[in-house]
Amino acid sequence: MGKLRINLTVNDCRYSLDIDPSMRLLDLLRDVLGFTSVKEGCSEGECGACTVIMNGEAVTSCTIMAFQADGSEILTVEGLERRGELKVLEEAFMENDAVQCGFCTPGMIMSAKALLDKNKTPTEEEIRRAIEGNLCRCTGYVPIINAISDAAERMTKNGS
Repeated sequence: MGKLRINLTVNDCRYSLDIDPSMRLLDLLRDVLGFTSVKEGCSEGECGACTVIMNGEAVTSCTIMAFQADGSEILTVEGLERRGELKVLEEAFMENDAVQCGFCTPGMIMSAKALLDKNKTPTEEEIRRAIEGNLCRCTGYVPIINAISDAAERMTKNGS
């Protein structure tokens, strides 16, 4: 089977690529474009380690074929850093001890970002729902929930 041409925007940069039709978005982001914050955990969309924001929605990139992202806007942790949007979330995660081994952290941050983009003052229940597709084997989730709540408060104070 031949290559497919796709066009997409990742972290505010436009790409036009010829890809294998069987390539997943995860592999395109990590292996082709070098965005290593996107982690491969379960390969089934169950762990959330590969979560990115696609067209404003948190998605697991291991369950999306790269050709399905044609015309899409994708955001990864590297894009948050480049835009200067990572600092508040990053600080809240560190100060609330929401980072231990760090493997789940990029996916958690992207799920948190997607939530906070739509809801500036989420309840604990809304935070729990937003991260329910992200597994963490280290923290027990309470520090992560506290970090997202803390980040929401900081963003509200700063008008972000």
